[in-house]
Amino acid sequence: MTMTDPVADMLTRIRNANIAGHKTVDVPVSKMKKSIASILKEEGYIEDFQINDDGVQGVITIQMKYAPGKERVISGLRKISKPGLRVHVQAQDVPKVLGGLGIAIISTSRGVISDKEARRIGVGGEVICYVW
Repeated sequence: MTMTDPVADMLTRIRNANIAGHKTVDVPVSKMKKSIASILKEEGYIEDFQINDDGVQGVITIQMKYAPGKERVISGLRKISKPGLRVHVQAQDVPKVLGGLGIAIISTSRGVISDKEARRIGVGGEVICYVW
């Protein structure tokens, strides 16, 4: 069976692992997913990630991050742009998540970047998801 939205699948796996308190979660590899995992690591939402080659497609193993007392670092994850409704923004309309407390991940002509980086370099693009 083919998957219509692999990025939504990745975000759902991360959300479920976060709620269940798992230490790691495995996701099939793609360039987009590697970029998203990289941004989540840079912004401090996940501990780390490794790419493991399984001979077929490969797997990203994401190490979840929790605050002291097993408190979740990721409070919420929401997919914004979906296959049936793509959401694009111009440079001046890049959204702020929770007044700057969260991040928006945006696919631009310069690659997949966070909303802060998009504002800094002055580009818009497709809003992939919000993380807070």
